[in-house]
Amino acid sequence: MRPLRHRRLTAVVTLATLLITAAPPAAASASAKPDRQPGYHRVGYFTQWGIYGRAFPVKKLDTSGAASRLTHVNYAFGNISEDGRCYVDGGPGEGDAWADYQRPVPAEESVDGVADAPGQALNGNFHQLAKLKAKHPQLKVLISLGGWSWSTYFSNAARTDASRKAFVASCIDLYLKGNLPGAPGAGAGVFDGVDLDWEWPNWDGEPGNVIRPEDRENFTKLLAEFRRQLDAYGRTTRSHHPLTAFLPANPAAMDAGFEGRKIFTYLDFGTVQGYDFHGGWDARANQQSALRVPAGSPDNPDFSVEVAVDGWIARGAPRHKLVLGIPYYGRGWTGITGGGNGLFQPATGPAPAAFEAGYEDYKNLKKLTGNGYAVHRDLRAGHAWLFDGTTLWTYDDPAVVLQKTLYIRRAGLGGAMIWSLDGDDDNATLTKTIGLGLTTW
Repeated sequence: MRPLRHRRLTAVVTLATLLITAAPPAAASASAKPDRQPGYHRVGYFTQWGIYGRAFPVKKLDTSGAASRLTHVNYAFGNISEDGRCYVDGGPGEGDAWADYQRPVPAEESVDGVADAPGQALNGNFHQLAKLKAKHPQLKVLISLGGWSWSTYFSNAARTDASRKAFVASCIDLYLKGNLPGAPGAGAGVFDGVDLDWEWPNWDGEPGNVIRPEDRENFTKLLAEFRRQLDAYGRTTRSHHPLTAFLPANPAAMDAGFEGRKIFTYLDFGTVQGYDFHGGWDARANQQSALRVPAGSPDNPDFSVEVAVDGWIARGAPRHKLVLGIPYYGRGWTGITGGGNGLFQPATGPAPAAFEAGYEDYKNLKKLTGNGYAVHRDLRAGHAWLFDGTTLWTYDDPAVVLQKTLYIRRAGLGGAMIWSLDGDDDNATLTKTIGLGLTTW
């Protein structure tokens, strides 16, 4: 007899397969034979700050089993100066050079069990990523530039031919050539490529971001310059250096900031935002990462994974270059009234959480099951939530993640992206689920 755990897993796979194949696809998703290359990208964001409160050093990617299931690790984030240069700085709000490459990592946090020596040329997360790559040669590590907080001056960097050339050269020099402040060449070989996380060209992001109407065209030109300089550098290293970008779920932001088909001429792939469709900023509880818009949704139009993916396909994106973003966290509301299962009901505000109100890691949300919270599922729409009568958390558990991997396969997409790896449990349950769902047999 097969072990009970194996039988349960088989049942989940069978159920998810039936769910994804039974549901009618949207027009763009069903319109053509998938055009993709063998193998799936499995991209995980590693957060610089995760080593602190979340106690998530690079070593956990190895010990949890996550590293062996990933193809890319994106390091979040690299900053951009007002004059349009890549830089690292230990100043408040400007960066954390200590975490990046200065902190001597003790033996118990080191990938190979060997402690960093104070004052050696390379320490911190960068040194541990180099050790992780040595242990897992299939991994590519990319520096992710920008993010929500550090997209302020992307527009300045992309504005002119001269500014683009200088910006790209500074990023390659700092990260790929590894010319760190005070340690020339010390970081060489840590990073294989660049991920652009500009949130968003010609569209509102964090207050204070520089935004220009010409951002849309300049983003394409910036990609072209990155591709040109990365290829030139690759001729010296005899390697291909990947270029990727994080792309929005909002069709309006797609049109305002991105030249659809053109950008994929230069990108190895683009990761599509598959989350933050709703959150504590809304007055009612809702889904943050549903595969399809749920029946009864109070918003029309509304966001979903399928809306985002179909939006990019309709704008000329090649299917095999779209990588779906999957959240390792949930969005929550409290003070919910109206009864029922809590979904779409009025709330008084974001739910209390460990680090940020209305935002909680999967590893903490999974502990709520059976502790006053009931799990609810919308199998047709592909999402789950927890509700205790007052507080609701919308999140992706292994069943939802598996359903999304089957959607990726059926739609002919390029793989899955994770924000962020430190939200998983110590056994890398969600990452292993992605590995299972995207295994090529």
